[in-house]
Amino acid sequence: MSTAIPRAVSVDGPGLERDLAAWSAAPEPARFPYLPVVGAYHAVGKHFVAASVLKHLDVARSALSQTTDIQTPDIDPEAPRLAAFLDVLLDKFDERYDYQTYLALSLLPMPDGGESPLQAATAGDAQRQHDRLLVQLGTDALAFELAALDGDTGLFPHLRPDPPVAAKRCRLGLRSLGPALERLGLAEDLEPALRPGRQGDPLSAARQICARVRADASPGERRVVDLSVLPVWTSHDEYLFIRVLQAFETRFALLAVRLRAALAALAIGRPRTAAAEVRNAQAGLEESFRLFSLLATMQVASFQEFRRYTEGASAIQSRNYKLVESLCRIPDEDRLDSAAYRSVPELRERVLQGQPNLDDAVWLACRANELTPAEREDVTGALHGFAARVVQWRQTHYSLAVRMLGDRPGTGYTEGTPYLRQARGIPVFQKTDQKSDPGR
Repeated sequence: MSTAIPRAVSVDGPGLERDLAAWSAAPEPARFPYLPVVGAYHAVGKHFVAASVLKHLDVARSALSQTTDIQTPDIDPEAPRLAAFLDVLLDKFDERYDYQTYLALSLLPMPDGGESPLQAATAGDAQRQHDRLLVQLGTDALAFELAALDGDTGLFPHLRPDPPVAAKRCRLGLRSLGPALERLGLAEDLEPALRPGRQGDPLSAARQICARVRADASPGERRVVDLSVLPVWTSHDEYLFIRVLQAFETRFALLAVRLRAALAALAIGRPRTAAAEVRNAQAGLEESFRLFSLLATMQVASFQEFRRYTEGASAIQSRNYKLVESLCRIPDEDRLDSAAYRSVPELRERVLQGQPNLDDAVWLACRANELTPAEREDVTGALHGFAARVVQWRQTHYSLAVRMLGDRPGTGYTEGTPYLRQARGIPVFQKTDQKSDPGR
């Protein structure tokens, strides 16, 4: 089965504008010219899309909103998907471009156990949702590397890496996806290169797994993959950059589900289950470290080239990361008043309104003598293990950022590596820190 990138479509500018004008005159969501529009964005990068195309897309968005109430439950299910897609396409046009729209996060079916901890009993389902999305995003990145290596795509031709780098990316990419592929039953009978510590041809293994995952995906899942990578320029490495950041976001969304499940277990007097969920979160975070090795293959020159056009978007705006952070403990006042939390006002408000967190929940349970000594040791030990991995994750992130950025300021109007250096030391938990006794 082919692993070709389906978004490589020929784009006729005036023809696309005529198609968009015709669609706006009779807006039917299912008939929207998705792939030609994506092709226009891929041809030059989001930052350089012609103003005339953007204006036609804006008219299409208005036509959609005037003819369809996307809040009505029984409407065409394609309407809200199209509305989200148009909003991602028009972020720079609207001057609201940020990290969420850069990564097209509104288009990705992130794991979600519900906003209330008591709704988070779906951690198993969320794990499967995470695994499917992760392998689809990851193998799409590898399929692009293979297509470029084979000369099967002309997309994003600037600063392409040498063939040995493409092979290394395939090897590291397969390693990062290995646990999820195993859980999904998609790793059987693959080339030995897929498995840690084995020898084999990573290119051959990557071709196998890319074809297998694409064939396993539903039409809706393929649509998500096809529409959710919109680089700002035509640099080859930005494709990998976007997919890895999307994978990290998917991982942190799952961590939030796990931590909510732990809170739900504590609320019904099941501390052992809570400890197990925190350890599940730790295991998931440990898996994510493999993505750093893949991201480290990005060329510094390429990164510094395309990031010139990402001003306004920064990982400091990540909602999922701060959701995990705030489920661990209440952020300090200066942290809540920082750009990091003010970039996600709905989450900040929920924290201010008393969102439950593990630090308080465990401390209160210990103070009320609701846990036996063994249960208290189990739960606090799980929190300490998770906290140690979070600190390690921050340090690894910081080290990679220093390599890529040096002393340059960050995007999203942030100070860059100095911010990351300071953020490394933020306590993950406080009341249940090893230096204190939560039972006092």
